[in-house]
Amino acid sequence: MKTKKIGFIGGGNMASSLISGLIASGHPARQIWAADIDKEKLDALADKSGINISRSNEQLLEAIDVLVLAVKPQALRAVALSIASVLERKQPLVVSIAAGISQASLARWLGDQVAIVRCMPNTPALVLTGATALHSNANVSGEQRDLAENIMRAVGLALWVERESDLDAVTAISGSGPAYFFLLMEAMEKSALDFGLDRQTARLLIQQTALGAAKIALESSESPEQLRNRVTSPGGTTQCAIETFLEGGFYNLVANALHAARERSIEMSKELEQD
Repeated sequence: MKTKKIGFIGGGNMASSLISGLIASGHPARQIWAADIDKEKLDALADKSGINISRSNEQLLEAIDVLVLAVKPQALRAVALSIASVLERKQPLVVSIAAGISQASLARWLGDQVAIVRCMPNTPALVLTGATALHSNANVSGEQRDLAENIMRAVGLALWVERESDLDAVTAISGSGPAYFFLLMEAMEKSALDFGLDRQTARLLIQQTALGAAKIALESSESPEQLRNRVTSPGGTTQCAIETFLEGGFYNLVANALHAARERSIEMSKELEQD
């Protein structure tokens, strides 16, 4: 892994986080390249991490073994078509973190023989606690799968899904998921303020509670239902709150929200892939 030369086209927040994670995990900065049309962004990346930078995508491609496409989905088609001839000759592994762009579209723009791994990371990757799902096309070797996984593990959890279509479900669950937890925290904070707690106290209590619950869930082999039951004493305050949630149709509301997110992910993919 440390001998591989990794290039990023796009130097935004997610690329910056991946670069920071790779360096923190021991990947040499001299083995990392980035290209972006924004010179200030590139200079900031170089100053922060000591990586190689280039204003030319083609020049970057000549130097690397793995290409990470980290541009906005709306710009990906134009970028892909502009580098297709170099990719056809160099044949690096291509890792795309652009939401909504299918492997079929990437192959149509980049070439049928290109090894492509499509990833769906989420925003906690920005603080190296992300959750990323990956799917590869048939051109990707076992060694390349390991390489793509190691890159994404630099910013958190990384796991493979069996079908590319599963990435729409992943988008609804973990891609959009942080916002769901923020919404619950927001609602809890509003109630805490109504109870008379000051904002700083309320926010810190809620944040630490969210962190603690997630840590228990990660470290336990029990299901969320079992964990919930463990902290729900019969006739107590927690049971009263949980029953209120359930009487309000909590499960159906969550199911409907996630279904809507998944369907929107499918719709957006179709919109983005119009030639």
